[in-house]
Amino acid sequence: MPTSLDIAYGLLEEGRVFDAEQLMLKELEAARRKYGRKSPELAAAHCDLGNLLVSARQFDRAVEYFRSACVKPRGRDREAYKDHLTYRLNLGTALAMAGRLDEAETELRRNLRERQDFYGREHPGYAFALEPLADVLLRRGDIGQGRQVIEETVGTFWRSGHERVATALALRAEIIVAAGGDEPAFQRLDQLPDEIIDQIAFTVMTRDGHDPATTKAVLTSLLAILEARFGPDHQTTLNALIYLANAGDETIERVIASYDRQGRREDALMATLGLALAAGDMHAYAQALTRADEIGRPELRAQVLRNWGLALSEAGRTAEAEQRLREAVSEADRGNDHELLGRSLVALGLFLQHEERPAEARQVVEAGLSILDVAHPDAITGRSHLGAITAGHSCGCGDIQNAILTACREFVIGRLPPDLLEDLVVNDDFTFHIKLRRKPTKAEIEHMNQLIHSATAEFRTRLASG
Repeated sequence: MPTSLDIAYGLLEEGRVFDAEQLMLKELEAARRKYGRKSPELAAAHCDLGNLLVSARQFDRAVEYFRSACVKPRGRDREAYKDHLTYRLNLGTALAMAGRLDEAETELRRNLRERQDFYGREHPGYAFALEPLADVLLRRGDIGQGRQVIEETVGTFWRSGHERVATALALRAEIIVAAGGDEPAFQRLDQLPDEIIDQIAFTVMTRDGHDPATTKAVLTSLLAILEARFGPDHQTTLNALIYLANAGDETIERVIASYDRQGRREDALMATLGLALAAGDMHAYAQALTRADEIGRPELRAQVLRNWGLALSEAGRTAEAEQRLREAVSEADRGNDHELLGRSLVALGLFLQHEERPAEARQVVEAGLSILDVAHPDAITGRSHLGAITAGHSCGCGDIQNAILTACREFVIGRLPPDLLEDLVVNDDFTFHIKLRRKPTKAEIEHMNQLIHSATAEFRTRLASG
């Protein structure tokens, strides 16, 4: 049976951040009632919620839950103290992810001292905290000290045969590239098993918040090793090629050729569509549509036609753009992907607005918004344009900030009892003005506060990224 944490991560994958958080808050409250405020079980529940928020990229909020988890256990329970060290490490790592590097370094150095006392300096348990400290030093531009720390990390993991040598070697390569010079980013990888090489590549491609040019240089250095070790059609090699293609490297044709050799038709289609998007190549869009026709799924045709229509519109080829966008809506309507239908309708509606056909645009955008979740990025964009249409603006790309504030308001209202609120206003600074119809229960007040807290974090992030 899946655990509550498993279900929460499933909700997170569906984009239901609030619902995932609410589920874990219930688990946290259950642990508090059953075990008490200073129990190891409650600390673990705080840590689980912190990890969930890290996955949702709400790093500052994750920090607070990790702090709550870091209550030192009573007595001499060794396992409970090991958990405490993990919570401290998570706190330092989350602070780094939040960009709070001074606090992160202080916390990680504290964790190192505790780990040295507990494990000893040669133990992998000590190196677990060395690695994120090296990362923080790199982020702060202290390349020299970062190199010293990562060398100790790699040495400890290598001597102990620990699998974490993979992530340490990926970070070491990044530090070497950031330092400049002719030193190879990777050495002695021939001595490592395939699964470690695979993990190194995965780490390089998924490390968060680092310089894209440095990551590209590191991965380019690794690519020859991957091809020699695994061959050109291995998924790890392909993943590296795809990453480099997305970074502007001319490798996408090699990816498509590999997929064709393996008979992976849908993957080849998506790679061809990626090539079309990256280069604005209308011929590549035509190739992608041909591939979609061969597969025969209407939602794939819809995705290609929608993207092709947007590219044609941007190129000023409006008659062809409208044709492709209308075909996209028709194909999406035939398929089973309701989100794609909503996105296709919004794309067509925005095109019609830009063509100064507001009556048609309004009808189509409203149809798209009725399908999409209120927090979907395309719904927010569509709502901003709908506001411009309603206000009588000839075109305009709308007011994204107001659209996000409106989406935030609807998000909150839709998750509260319908008889509770008379009105709710979300101000520009994400402060909430609430007018109640009746006196809420204690549980409703707690739920509303949690909901507003979560919605504020989620939609602030959307505003910052938009």
